Amino acid sequence: MNTFVDEAVIEVVSGKGGNGCVAFRREKYVPKGGPAGGDGGKGGGVIFTVRYNLRTLYHLRRNPLYKAENGHDGEGSQRFGRNGEDLVIPVPPGTVLRDAETNAAIHDFAKDQSDFLFLKGGNGGWGNIHFKSSVNQAPRRALPGKEGEARRLRVVLEIVADIGFVGFPNAGKSSLLDRLTNARPKIAPYPFTTKIPNLGALALPDRRDIILADIPGLIEGAHTGVGLGIDFLKHISRTSALAFLIDLTDESYLRAFAALRLELRAFSKDLLKKKRLIIGTKLDGEGTEARLTELRMSLPKEKVIGISVFSGAGIDTLTTEFDRMVLQT
Repeated sequence: MNTFVDEAVIEVVSGKGGNGCVAFRREKYVPKGGPAGGDGGKGGGVIFTVRYNLRTLYHLRRNPLYKAENGHDGEGSQRFGRNGEDLVIPVPPGTVLRDAETNAAIHDFAKDQSDFLFLKGGNGGWGNIHFKSSVNQAPRRALPGKEGEARRLRVVLEIVADIGFVGFPNAGKSSLLDRLTNARPKIAPYPFTTKIPNLGALALPDRRDIILADIPGLIEGAHTGVGLGIDFLKHISRTSALAFLIDLTDESYLRAFAALRLELRAFSKDLLKKKRLIIGTKLDGEGTEARLTELRMSLPKEKVIGISVFSGAGIDTLTTEFDRMVLQT
């Protein structure tokens, strides 16, 4: 499934509590045998949990209604009803829960990835054993279970990474992610290979892992809805720093950075305030060494590094730069 779904509107409902029971024992010398109705069970809650193998919200788009199990009714002989099972809804890292009507943020899994109990189930009703008194030895009263809660949510996936790869199609983003990390993105020699953002962890000695994100390739006009770009530009905003990948074998290599900056600025000027690095890719190609020099001369205020994923040229230098960028953010 190549469909990248980063937003879904769902309704979630916690379980209703079970009803209390009216029942009596059959016991000699006890009026009507005495009350013996048990309590109803508690309704199931709604819990969201992070699953690191999920990368989209496609599963939520397919099923817009989620309902936890109701509590079971109480029974005679003071038997309590069974509690309803909690409903656990898995989401990818970086998911944000928002109110569907007000769009107010409820929980951000980028900040807290622990399980989140969103809705509690309704309490079970009391059985008639709770209503016995000196003046009422045989109560015929029990309470119904309380209703569960229902909410409509807008669930939004916002990719979170230390460094986001930005570039036009075939700039080598997926190949670089594959070289540096444990991610295995789909790689092929045609445009728009990447249909969904890929995340990978760059492991460094005596350091925490650096999370890298391969954002699907932009094309000019992406901020207006052209191509795939507008669907992914918002994910760049959650990265701490940016790496601009420029294909040195492409004839437009000298204008690529300016075009990429234009798309980012049109979407949000804040994107250009992030720390950044320019990476000239495919340095193993014919004539690319000279093009790398020209690229550096055309961008005197930028840090420019040349690499080849296949020969390994520049990879160690790039890793050091990534480490520096993350430490400074």
